[in-house]
Amino acid sequence: MTTPPTTDLDEARALRHQLADHLAEAGHIRSPGVDEALRTVPRHAFAPEVPVQKAYANDIVATRHSDDGGIISSISAPWLQADMLEAARIQPGHRVLEIGSGGYNAALIAELVGPTGSVTTLDIDPAVTDRATRFLAQTGYDHVHVVTADAEHLPAGIVPDGGFDAILVTVETWDLPWIDALTDGGRLVAPLRLHGYHWAIGFTKRDGALLSDEPLIVCGFVAMQGDGAWNANQRTVPGTGVHLSWEDRTPMPVDQLAPALTREPSVAHTHVTIGGQEPFDTLTLYLAGALPGFCRLSVDPDGDNEVLNPPPKHWPAAAIVRGASLAQLATERLSGCDDGNDLYEFVVHGYGPHGHLAAKEMAEQVQHWQRNHRAAICPRITIHPLDNNSPTPATGAPHVFVKKHTLVAIDWPTIPGTAALLTDDDGRYLLHLRSANKPIWRPGRWALLGVH
Repeated sequence: MTTPPTTDLDEARALRHQLADHLAEAGHIRSPGVDEALRTVPRHAFAPEVPVQKAYANDIVATRHSDDGGIISSISAPWLQADMLEAARIQPGHRVLEIGSGGYNAALIAELVGPTGSVTTLDIDPAVTDRATRFLAQTGYDHVHVVTADAEHLPAGIVPDGGFDAILVTVETWDLPWIDALTDGGRLVAPLRLHGYHWAIGFTKRDGALLSDEPLIVCGFVAMQGDGAWNANQRTVPGTGVHLSWEDRTPMPVDQLAPALTREPSVAHTHVTIGGQEPFDTLTLYLAGALPGFCRLSVDPDGDNEVLNPPPKHWPAAAIVRGASLAQLATERLSGCDDGNDLYEFVVHGYGPHGHLAAKEMAEQVQHWQRNHRAAICPRITIHPLDNNSPTPATGAPHVFVKKHTLVAIDWPTIPGTAALLTDDDGRYLLHLRSANKPIWRPGRWALLGVH
């Protein structure tokens, strides 16, 4: 559906301000500049295929599909665009590169840099850049420089003297080969894949490396195309419909795992709990670095195996391989949670002759994260260029991932917490104590105990 030319501009303006009000109230807008940009740029003009009401919904707008129906270009959800723009800390006069075009986000950036700044938006797909060029011109942002190229290899002359003040990546990327294109002290914000999990992360460049200094944002973007596309390094266990992926480590043999998946697993309890709507992405990132042989496990719905708690299609489970055995992180719903606030315990399922040992190993790491790192707001991530002569962490060390262009080191602050699951002598759930160091996920969810 195409928005008619007679679209009521007053309605569009009202919807635009309503959306900005919602984003500000939810904490996604935190500065006057981002607030004004979102209230100024006509989002519906960059999404004429949908009704104006949908253009201003707090959701993505798909703009291009592959032959098999997958989304390969879209206007990102406004809440995520606001968060990433805030993380970029763009100021008037800044020179900004956007990787992954579409037009709307480039127009928002143009509002932030003002007439003294510059915006370059780049995409590998000429259909995407043609669309961006057309809509930017129609909305008065024709001064934005639109480039068609593979972002893995920035064209000669595109980087200004001294580098860009900010780089925003609006496609899911496995690596960050643009450190040299950024000025020292500049900001890079990107949805980075780490062992199959993806977060929008804000970095500052210091002494040739990128340092994260803000909470990670769980997100989803269309995948990078061209030479920078990621490889899942997926292996399939024969005859089971179970797939294991190693994105940031060397793939391991999997054929020997087939017998392990023909019988029910052992179960290791962690006594670490999670709310039904509470994210636990930092746990999976911690396990990816702490456990050798870490991988992601997905299951065909009609596969012939004994996998308990098959993970959702788009969220493969954390797993480790130990020879002919493996272990998978899962959850069990606790009893006594019929008030709508479901509570789950992390458990680990072990498969194969030594599956119980692999499950115990993973369970111990879940407990270590609970005791030492869960209360921390976020880990600190440092990205080192591989061709940099400055000291870097040893490859193969815990919480270090080697990519094509960079080395990623993750530091987990130790903040002891007090969260604990209380059970009776038979292991039945009694009460959950929540860490005082971590914000309460939902008001009224946990009770504060007295001296007894």
